[in-house]
Amino acid sequence: MSLTLRPMTESDWSDWITVDEEAFGSPIPPYRAELFRANTEFERSLGAYDGDLLVGVTAVCSFTMTVPGGPIPVGGVTAVGVLPSHRRRGVLTALMTRQLTDLRERGEAVAALYASEAVIYGRFGYGRAADGMVFDVPTHRAAFVPGAPVDPALRLRIVKPAETGETFEKVFDAVLGSRPGLYARTPGRWNSVLTDTEADQGGAGPLRAVVVEDDGGPRGYALFRIKPSWNDAGVPDGEVRLKELFGLDPAACALLWRHVLDRDLVSRVTTGNRPVDDPLTYLLADVRQLHARWMDELWIRLVDVGRALAARRYSAPVDVVFEVEDAVCPWNARRWRLTADSSAARCVPVEESEEPGRAADLTLPVGALGAAYLGGQRLTSLQEAGLVREARAGAVRELSTAMSWEPAPWAGLIF
Repeated sequence: MSLTLRPMTESDWSDWITVDEEAFGSPIPPYRAELFRANTEFERSLGAYDGDLLVGVTAVCSFTMTVPGGPIPVGGVTAVGVLPSHRRRGVLTALMTRQLTDLRERGEAVAALYASEAVIYGRFGYGRAADGMVFDVPTHRAAFVPGAPVDPALRLRIVKPAETGETFEKVFDAVLGSRPGLYARTPGRWNSVLTDTEADQGGAGPLRAVVVEDDGGPRGYALFRIKPSWNDAGVPDGEVRLKELFGLDPAACALLWRHVLDRDLVSRVTTGNRPVDDPLTYLLADVRQLHARWMDELWIRLVDVGRALAARRYSAPVDVVFEVEDAVCPWNARRWRLTADSSAARCVPVEESEEPGRAADLTLPVGALGAAYLGGQRLTSLQEAGLVREARAGAVRELSTAMSWEPAPWAGLIF
């Protein structure tokens, strides 16, 4: 096989769809393909060709993502796939390695992705940086704890999703900077959120929405579907399928949750991906009724260790030297010195620091730094798993404490 890598163009679109459908084993409906196309930056795509045959694909979305301390540019890796006929022949490795080089040359220090399979991307230096939860809540056991927040000034308004996009965007943009992992949404991304074809509905009916507001304007929204059902005795047994819920404050979030839990003729509320520290986990009086399933969510890769670590902020002062292991991006595989306080950070190769001969306090793979980058995973846990090695007692805890952040990271929308 003679492999050639190059960006794809509009003329490659049908071949791209073929690779995607073969790689994921399912057809892409035409409307979904058009949404995909609308969100595609062809100049940031990369195709692998065996002669004239397109055998592998990947692409990058240009994002602004919240990290601890504020927003930074992030490369959102997406649409990764290889024809089944060309697996185990180095196609994916070639694509991912070239893509990381391109990201570095473009000046993006951080890459992010959602993984179709959790075993794939660790070998390319990605770390599991954010987790999510899937909830299944029986509505008859969903009372709130005493003292749950209530604001008499708030009111609910049922709206049509297709006509209320500006309101949703206003709320989302207001919460965007509050949680690491959230990324700014383009109009094309909003279109994918609000699309409402029969295939999207999955038997659960049209997309519905409610907005919570006061005299000052919107303070939250929820998007959901309702699948009606009755059991053999004629008892209502419907299901609310929550798609999104965002609130600007605790009272708004509580009222939105109360609304979806109190809808008539339903016996359960199920959710897609929710943050692990969702307020509902503390609002329910009987938390054992919150049937929850954990899932990995966002994966992060430090393309340029020095620039990435200097771009975020830290929860505690830190001065540590660490040796990075990185077989894919050799420019990262060296000793680094990180110094930071609550307002600024500096991360440089140790030979360029004020103590060029200083020994490493700890050694870790680049994926461990990616896992900890958004503040949700603890380096001390990775140390207990044997993945981080300490030379100076207490160094791992020092760095882990500094990199921790609240709230828990979460991106909330697959790209």
